[in-house]
Amino acid sequence: MARMTFIAAAALATGALALGAPALAKPRLTGEQQLAKLLEGRVAGEPVNCINTVMNRDSRVIDKTAIVYGSGRTVYVQRPRSGAESLDDNDVLVTRLSMPQLCSVDVIQLHDRTTGFWRGFVGLGDFVPYTRPVKTASAN
Repeated sequence: MARMTFIAAAALATGALALGAPALAKPRLTGEQQLAKLLEGRVAGEPVNCINTVMNRDSRVIDKTAIVYGSGRTVYVQRPRSGAESLDDNDVLVTRLSMPQLCSVDVIQLHDRTTGFWRGFVGLGDFVPYTRPVKTASAN
């Protein structure tokens, strides 16, 4: 009898876990949703052809959407003119530069972070700066 009680309790616990799992799982955001969240509170500026790589060392790949360069007050969003559908946040970006600038005419190779194998490339477009407005102190 004790064994039957144990089996029944285990079955109930398993069923409760299975029912609770979907409620605990967070839905994965699409690339556009991730980008919108990242840019929240920022204002778009005029697109530029090149960015200084020394000032914008940080980069983040947004799946199938964009590459975001920089951190802090201003970030630059690069929506590639070709190959954006190949972008994966597990990619390593390989760029060969002759100057300390990354420009809209450059091409970036994509390599898988785990295997190191070449996965494709993206052809860059203009870089759109998104700046967080400066907060001003209000006078009382």
